[in-house]
Amino acid sequence: MPLHPVIESALRASTVRPYRELGVALARVQAKSGAPGKPDVALAAVRDVLIPGPGGDIPARVYTPQGQGPHPVLMFFHGGGFVVLDLDSHDYICMRLAAGASCVVVSVDYRLAPEHQFPAGPDDCLAATRWAAAHATAFGADGTRMAVSGLSAGATMAAVTALRARDEGGPALRGQVLFYPVTDYPSALPASYQTYAEGYGLTQDNMLWFWEQYLPSPAAAADPHASPLRAASMAGLPPACVFVAECDVLHDEGMAYGQRLLQAGVATHLQACPGTAHSFLKYAGVLPEVDAVLAKTYGWLRGVMAGAAG
Repeated sequence: MPLHPVIESALRASTVRPYRELGVALARVQAKSGAPGKPDVALAAVRDVLIPGPGGDIPARVYTPQGQGPHPVLMFFHGGGFVVLDLDSHDYICMRLAAGASCVVVSVDYRLAPEHQFPAGPDDCLAATRWAAAHATAFGADGTRMAVSGLSAGATMAAVTALRARDEGGPALRGQVLFYPVTDYPSALPASYQTYAEGYGLTQDNMLWFWEQYLPSPAAAADPHASPLRAASMAGLPPACVFVAECDVLHDEGMAYGQRLLQAGVATHLQACPGTAHSFLKYAGVLPEVDAVLAKTYGWLRGVMAGAAG
């Protein structure tokens, strides 16, 4: 179906320049300029912390919901193509997730490329998840009830953290929530890379440029910790909730990842969101269709944190 008219209008009004043309520093400035503002959401507390990591301290932000704890923990990894964006740019979704799902959300400012190429980002995300499991009681949370989540490249981090937690000794996770995930290096351009190459927000060229910054060499793309779709098996992964934008270069790989989870017997809610483009969550509070996606997410998270099947 065609793009939602509100999304189409916003994209037509956009004057963003290609990241390849801007370079890393200006790309970061441009990307942050389009971040949504903070929502009017009531929380008990928001505080910044430093988490010991493999490359030094990892900045993180902890969002605590109202109500009696201990609350479950939702690790959150921001989007931005492995290169741009940060904690501040994702306040808008972390605050909603904390309040809506009644979770303590720990948002992780993992190291970015090209200064810190793969596997620095995934290493930080796994370290932060293990730290949160071990220190949950210090912020009124229950480290035995944990899930991972992320947007776009942050969803890559969430998927890879789930794979590594399965394969490398935990911590045990109850779920993974992936919004329009990056799951595979485009060795051969999928159909969605071609159909939605221009005019839908995330362009084909910007995504290819992100990969160029992130990987130390093209050969690294074969590593499933870079391209989780290439993992040998999805069996034994935690239940998943995967939302894919219809009009997005990442559509095909997101659907393929969800299908592989289902084929491996992982309880998975896989939803293609019609009329949406990449980064559609920034229309939360504006479009009822996006609010419905978040309502599904909140309910799904409450269920898996309580021990229900995904």
